[in-house]
Amino acid sequence: MRVRSATSGGGRARRLGAYLGVAAIAAAVVVVDGTGSVQAQAPAPAPTKGPVGWDTYRDLDAMSQSRGAEQSLQFSSYDRTGGNNDGFEGTYSCLRTTERGCVIGEHDGPGEITSIWSTREPLGDVSATGNIVIELDGRTVLDAPFIDVVSGKLGAPFAWPLVGDANDTAGGVVIKVPMPYRESMRVTVEHNPYFYHLSYRAFPDANGVRTFDPDEPADDVLEKLRTFGVADPKGSSRGTPVRRNFDLAPGAATTVADLSGAAQIDQLRVKLPQVVAAPQVVDDGRAFGAGGGSRFAMRVDPNNQGIRVIRRYDPQIADQVGSLHVNGRRVGEWRSGAATPGLWGVQIIDVPAEVTSGRSTVDVENRFTSSSLDFNEFRYDVHSLVGGEWVRTDVLDLGPGHPGEEAAHDYRIANPVFAREKLIGRYPTRPEDVAASDVVLDKLRLRITFDGRTTVDAPIGEFFGTGLGEYDVRTMMSSVDPGLDGWYTAWWPMPFGKSAKVELVNTGGVRVTGATAEVTSAPAELAPGTGYFHATHHRGNTVPGEDWNFLTARGSGTFYGVTHSMRGLIPPGARARSNEPLSDTRTRSLAVNQRNYLEGDERFYVDGSREPAWHGTGTEDFYESGWYFRFGTTYSMPLAGNPSHEINGDGCRYDCTGAYRLLLNDAVPFRNGFVADIEHGPVNDEPGDYGSTAYWYGGNASGRVLPGLPLPPAQPPSTPVPPTSSVPPSTPSTTPTRPATPETTAPHTTSQDDGTQPLDIDQAVEDALGGS
Repeated sequence: MRVRSATSGGGRARRLGAYLGVAAIAAAVVVVDGTGSVQAQAPAPAPTKGPVGWDTYRDLDAMSQSRGAEQSLQFSSYDRTGGNNDGFEGTYSCLRTTERGCVIGEHDGPGEITSIWSTREPLGDVSATGNIVIELDGRTVLDAPFIDVVSGKLGAPFAWPLVGDANDTAGGVVIKVPMPYRESMRVTVEHNPYFYHLSYRAFPDANGVRTFDPDEPADDVLEKLRTFGVADPKGSSRGTPVRRNFDLAPGAATTVADLSGAAQIDQLRVKLPQVVAAPQVVDDGRAFGAGGGSRFAMRVDPNNQGIRVIRRYDPQIADQVGSLHVNGRRVGEWRSGAATPGLWGVQIIDVPAEVTSGRSTVDVENRFTSSSLDFNEFRYDVHSLVGGEWVRTDVLDLGPGHPGEEAAHDYRIANPVFAREKLIGRYPTRPEDVAASDVVLDKLRLRITFDGRTTVDAPIGEFFGTGLGEYDVRTMMSSVDPGLDGWYTAWWPMPFGKSAKVELVNTGGVRVTGATAEVTSAPAELAPGTGYFHATHHRGNTVPGEDWNFLTARGSGTFYGVTHSMRGLIPPGARARSNEPLSDTRTRSLAVNQRNYLEGDERFYVDGSREPAWHGTGTEDFYESGWYFRFGTTYSMPLAGNPSHEINGDGCRYDCTGAYRLLLNDAVPFRNGFVADIEHGPVNDEPGDYGSTAYWYGGNASGRVLPGLPLPPAQPPSTPVPPTSSVPPSTPSTTPTRPATPETTAPHTTSQDDGTQPLDIDQAVEDALGGS
């Protein structure tokens, strides 16, 4: 996990030095077109890094552009022996110890802290870790109790969802505040943190880097993140939508949009009315008694022609009656009716336009009228009627597991009588409808071809993060609304130079009926180095002794995350393994842990390196949770989540988990190949049926690319680093299962071609200098 520099001898080293001296000149006068020929071009500086600081969230259109020579690296508490002691004893959790405590990350040179995750017993409470101290460029920018930081007590910018505690994330704590520095960084915690990851970017220069200012609240970024899953984070989708209503027989395909000219797809939506929502939902909630009520704010579209408020509640409490008030006006009444234990209740109240039109937020109030016991509430959705169509514009998932979300909506409750931490309920859906829906989500494939290259080919369910069935999914870049009139929506920027074709293909045996798809695009000027959007799918059984491969790519690009459907195949009563992990303290004495597949670590290999740039501590840790997602509690945050968990039913044989992780602020760039893997079990020893879809950018949509720095030669694994060094030990004790040189093709990957011939750096420099 160290930053290496290129080494060479003789004339090549001198020529490299000469190139480094004239890189700016060469970048200003040399470009390569789609055929590899060198042409004159107006001055344009070569990119050396992607957006810095808050711009990583503000400028999401830049996701498709080259990140130059920057690197994404990670410190973590992973077991250096190759075993599963990834923090249980804290053996590898301190790079070194100083008078201030345990150093968990440090770097000399310009860069940016992108993400900090941690957990510890009990269940993610990091109070015992003490203070966290962050020093940037020799100045302390943060020195406060770790638990106060992740709980949002410091205020913006350390506020939800840029931070989250163990309730927000079902067992972990996170800091997603980007903290750039020009010369150095060091992160220290007062006491051993046990489990942790710290991701950071290493920049080749400090140009455009401004040291993080903790007094800058970045309110616009917080507001953007708080609309995750209900609004395009890039801003309003530009262009004119192209819509198609269709049926698809087994084996049939339909073209949704056939676009031409340089442009960018900004939004893609699909509606599948025949697909039913997954019947089992895990949620938490609250209740108020006589004389009580609740009040909160919800976003609506200012162009609304009315809204509807949707309440999810527990109907085992009979005869709940309450009044709904919007902007101070009584608009309806909630009524639960007779008790129906074990099921979820849902009620919808329409609110007329004269109450909500022209407003961007509304005040919602519920008042107790009567009940056999109390009035409970678990979740509220608000849909706005815009142009004759219902669109989800806000969600409030409330309860003890959503303190950040409650605070962001200014949720208040009077006369509270309980706060239920976990309730497992079901919707009354027929099993045959669930099975047919699962087939549609798995076998209906989205295929997108840019400039003649198919770079997106994935099942519609997993592409939108709901591979185990239709679950509610809210991420920064996509959304699944399983409710009435709900859309599946993606906001990934998808640029192309000449043409784009969006298709849906029915590869299964269930006919698709009454479906709708919509693509919104607009003309765009593509900067040099703009890449194509890719969604690379992989499905199959795990292989003993081999990592599960999210992505193997050649050439250059940037990895932005993955959705992951894990179907564990560990039967009950199986013989316990000698390497059984200790993550779930309640199952240590049982014969088998059916969630043992979650013990696998992620490992990312960049540019042909045999040692990973990222090496994590466990699967639920990678998805920024902890303790097996707090023993089955689902959760959603903008950049990571666990929207689904199934046990022995609804299409799941044993234990199944659906999760996602988006690397918007901690993306992993590569210049000469990339392999993203994750283990299945402590040492790749647990069986599973896995599916995953990786999101990344690569190739040259613009047809032009500026010359970049030559790549360093592949290096052998480094020798162990002394304890006092600024980087952690990184020598693997076992040979990685992935190849040192990434594969150029694989059956489960989308082949990627940069569209240009390799640039001769020497010749480019000579041409730039006029042959001198």
